[in-house]
Amino acid sequence: MTRAALLVLADGRFPAGSHAHSGGAEAAVKAGRITGVASLARFCEGRLHTAGLVAASLASAAAGTVHDHLILDDAADARTPSLALRNTSRKLGRQMMRAARATWPSADLEALAAARPRGAHQPVVLGLAARSAGLTPLEAARAAAYESVSGPATAAVRLLSLDPYDATAVLARLAPAVDRVAQEAAQSAATGEAADLPAASAPLLEAAAEAHAAWPVRLFAS
Repeated sequence: MTRAALLVLADGRFPAGSHAHSGGAEAAVKAGRITGVASLARFCEGRLHTAGLVAASLASAAAGTVHDHLILDDAADARTPSLALRNTSRKLGRQMMRAARATWPSADLEALAAARPRGAHQPVVLGLAARSAGLTPLEAARAAAYESVSGPATAAVRLLSLDPYDATAVLARLAPAVDRVAQEAAQSAATGEAADLPAASAPLLEAAAEAHAAWPVRLFAS
């Protein structure tokens, strides 16, 4: 495999269901925390250093050969206090698993799918998909870190009718931070036990996810 596989995995058009989720942006827009480009950038930066770091660490660990994937899945559960977000992560994990098994079939993917028939957490599946695609743990971390900000940025275009060029500029300016978070995540995954992986919290994201899940009408699933 070549590193072009990373482009496929990180592409928003990869059929893993992420297009239906806003990464908390919809709730933040309704609450008035995202009102334009500047506040979108702040939201994405905060998400990158909390939920993004956790996801990147789990993905990097899953892409390596040291950690047990079921233990990592339990670690993801422990790092997601919100039931709504746990359900979302497992739903996205199921969808990612379907796409990964069709794209880069492997015995490891089959084993995880059999062990977690209701879905493993999305970052764990993402990391294992990256490994099946021939990517490194650092590249898996980059994909997860980038996804943590690209989802909200894309959703904000629809939610606020933002100029797509401005939303893309937000992502471009965050690129160095995405790289730093990915490096930190990969280092922690390579040197620590699953219990020692980052557990950066984002209580506002968790609380907003619970409220969002109860909305009778919403544009995004999460």
